[in-house]
Amino acid sequence: MYTPPMFKPDRAASLAFAQARGFGTVCAWEGGKPIASSLPFYLTFADDGTPQMAFHVARHNPLAPWLMAVTGADAYVSADWYVSPEQVPTWLYQAVHLTGTVRRLSDHELGPHLDALSAKFESWLAPKPPWTSSKMTAGRLAAMKQAIVGLVMTVDEIEGSFKLNQHKSDADYVAVATALARQPEVAAQVLAGEMRALRPQLFAAETTQLNAKAMPEELM
Repeated sequence: MYTPPMFKPDRAASLAFAQARGFGTVCAWEGGKPIASSLPFYLTFADDGTPQMAFHVARHNPLAPWLMAVTGADAYVSADWYVSPEQVPTWLYQAVHLTGTVRRLSDHELGPHLDALSAKFESWLAPKPPWTSSKMTAGRLAAMKQAIVGLVMTVDEIEGSFKLNQHKSDADYVAVATALARQPEVAAQVLAGEMRALRPQLFAAETTQLNAKAMPEELM
């Protein structure tokens, strides 16, 4: 992954981003062509702290995994949004690449893997009672397991690129973040929030005004 220094997050931030996202595209080279598959995953850590990524693919999927690309929100930025002249359009985004060796899960390991994976994403739906594999009949669950292959990647390399206009002046930074916040696309609004979090001091007055408006009249 090519990442200019100003856009490069540290190792912990990259892993946290990947863990929170939980969905990516795993890529490999099959014979004479590249192949890829989009799938959910979760991260664990070995006793020595080495990250491990667990996921599964269809049994007939030819993928021999080696790189997982995890992407978050992305949005187009118009050159017209900048305060400074002579700017060009660009695209802001957050992405992390995890690379490593992969081993196949045993039949004994596959069940706990599937339970951990569903538990991760079912927790996002709280307070809904979580779905568990125990709700399936034993025969149906066994048949579904036969259709997939569980895999664990030992992550050897972590690369991240959080391109959020970190190299721009404060005036241009605020102008772009404000414009993104006004866009109807959720991804643009998410990136505006990420930009505010990076330079909160630039938006302190705006935050104070919003808090004042939200304050009950009897307290003002």
